Amino acid sequence: MSECCDDCKGGKNILFYGCSGGANVGEIADKAARELSLAGEGGMFCLAGLGAGIQGMVQTAKDADLNVVIDGCDVNCAKAVFDNCGVENYVQVKVTDLGIEKAKGVRCTDEQVAAVVAGVSEAVAAK
Repeated sequence: MSECCDDCKGGKNILFYGCSGGANVGEIADKAARELSLAGEGGMFCLAGLGAGIQGMVQTAKDADLNVVIDGCDVNCAKAVFDNCGVENYVQVKVTDLGIEKAKGVRCTDEQVAAVVAGVSEAVAAK
């Protein structure tokens, strides 16, 4: 079970997964997931573990009240991991849908991370 989250969001177990891809939007997704976790909005969990099919991690995702998949771009790698391992209790937020352009070799800004954190918070509140 995740370290989170009996005290998060009214006792809901919310888990965040950032895509962590090679472009700036992957960095943004990862940093946003970490910021949300550190702020007590939920816990960050291991997307690679789900992708590897580690059954304990897959079960943790299935048992969560809500999984928040933060994808960087339209490739939707993180969403594909969830779909491939049969986890359905998720909401997806895509960094590029929030007006941030994908670019390689460019570092993200604090403002971009804050915009994604806000977008994720809105998506969680809607659930």
